[in-house]
Amino acid sequence: MITEFHDRLRGRVREREGREAEPRAGIIDAQSVKAAASVPAASRGYDGGKKVGGRKRHIVTDCLGLLLVVAVTAANIGDRDAATALRTRLRRLHRDIILVWADGGYTGGLVDWAREKLALILEIVKRTDDMTGFVVLPRRWVAERTFAWLMHSRRPARHHETPPATSEAMIRWSMVTRMSRRPARPWAADRH
Repeated sequence: MITEFHDRLRGRVREREGREAEPRAGIIDAQSVKAAASVPAASRGYDGGKKVGGRKRHIVTDCLGLLLVVAVTAANIGDRDAATALRTRLRRLHRDIILVWADGGYTGGLVDWAREKLALILEIVKRTDDMTGFVVLPRRWVAERTFAWLMHSRRPARHHETPPATSEAMIRWSMVTRMSRRPARPWAADRH
């Protein structure tokens, strides 16, 4: 029920922004988030790279940062491992998508697999060796902004729910709250 409501609202917001209701490109990324004590050990893990114990949320957004697909796993599940199921779900739900941007964590055989099995172009956006400090990377910043939006909501800021599906629903509700504010904003062309 929440998924259908979320998806319809996303289509309306996209149309209001002058886009097609269904996107043609997306951005994939993952974020590790601490989990409360109520989250069972079977669905939590430790992300050694981020040094976070809890769960990991894997998302695909459109170019506006609106959520297309979400999956919540234990934090020790790698980005590439979760990406296979996430991209399969993305292809099933959003047939018009042909291009997905990703960070270096999604390299390897996943690029060929996405092209051959799902007819998706997976374009890796990497940092170059000469970059120092914080650098905004093309396209990837959109998914990072979506994570920041989620962290502004109380429930998705930390995983409290026992089943991962409930955490996914809370993430969708957070995005519904964010999107419901957007149609109230005036058109960009109307601003002076």
